[in-house]
Amino acid sequence: MVTVSGVALGLSSQSVVESEGVDYWVVPEQASVESLAVSTGGLQLGDVHSTSAALADDQRIDYATPVLLELVPVRDVTTGERTYILTVGVIPKPGTSILGFPTDDLIAGDPHYANGTYDGPWTGEAVVNDAAATLTNASTGDKLVLAGGSTNQSFSVVNVTTGGAETAGGTVPMMVVHLSELQAVTGATNGDAADQLLVSTNDPSVRSLIEQRYPKTTVVTRQGLSAQQVSTSNLPLAIASAALISTIVIGVLFLTTLIGLDVSGDREQLGTLAAIGFTARSRSLLVGTETVLIALLGGVVGIGLGFLGIVGVNAIGAVTYDVAVVAVFDPLLGLYAIGVAAIIGLLGAIYPVILSWRTDALEVLSG
Repeated sequence: MVTVSGVALGLSSQSVVESEGVDYWVVPEQASVESLAVSTGGLQLGDVHSTSAALADDQRIDYATPVLLELVPVRDVTTGERTYILTVGVIPKPGTSILGFPTDDLIAGDPHYANGTYDGPWTGEAVVNDAAATLTNASTGDKLVLAGGSTNQSFSVVNVTTGGAETAGGTVPMMVVHLSELQAVTGATNGDAADQLLVSTNDPSVRSLIEQRYPKTTVVTRQGLSAQQVSTSNLPLAIASAALISTIVIGVLFLTTLIGLDVSGDREQLGTLAAIGFTARSRSLLVGTETVLIALLGGVVGIGLGFLGIVGVNAIGAVTYDVAVVAVFDPLLGLYAIGVAAIIGLLGAIYPVILSWRTDALEVLSG
């Protein structure tokens, strides 16, 4: 349970893409607005170039850009080994930044889109953060070749910055490129798809315009974002809930069986205690205390095993997918585990206590 809950925390540790001056984030209605990890590969918006252009034409809106999030395999500049970088596709505009990435280093607009033909000039420009540069041994001027892709679909590093999303394990390796070029290399040109839409405005009346343009979306304001971040996205919550329910059911069944067999084997001792004056309540308290203590001891051991499990999951993620942090261990997980263990102990004590009531001192001692 601790390990799986750590994975859930890892999934929910990232917020939506943030940009300076952006007042609205637009995501599909069924998608998560809390987690970058859930956004990639999930439900998407369509026809985003024309929609963002139409929104940008409104005088109340300063800037609008779609955002596509994809894990892109690239080759290490030195070794040629495959590694993965979280790539953000946007339509750059001078004076703006996405996740701390300055878009001034990218050609303004989206030349490769070419009004939907996707045969315009390929800029191949990419702004990478220092985590991605370290991961790929790349520096300004180096070419990042896509693993399995053609050479004309590579990206050249035009700048290395310190921006990017933060996790408990550090900065996520990321790069920002032109939207249409990322769509081209990931197959998102069909339907002109993106994960989110960022809108910069100081006029609250723009929200109704956005909702009319995309009726089946969730529009999150800058002020409302903090409230969204408090809650857990659907996928991590489902994972953690499944782990909790499974742990309680299996734990109660196991503990009930274990202590029930122990009580049955100790009928003579319980009979002796009854004979020397221990009341049924005292014997029940003894059995119940033993059950809860065993459950709490199991919880302590489980915390240690869960921590090792989180370390193992992160190691597997690093080797298999080049993702440094898959699961996160928070000290509150320890308190959570102890609380669940106590609940298991209390529920698991019910049957052994009832079984101890049925122990007849005369019958046991005479036998």
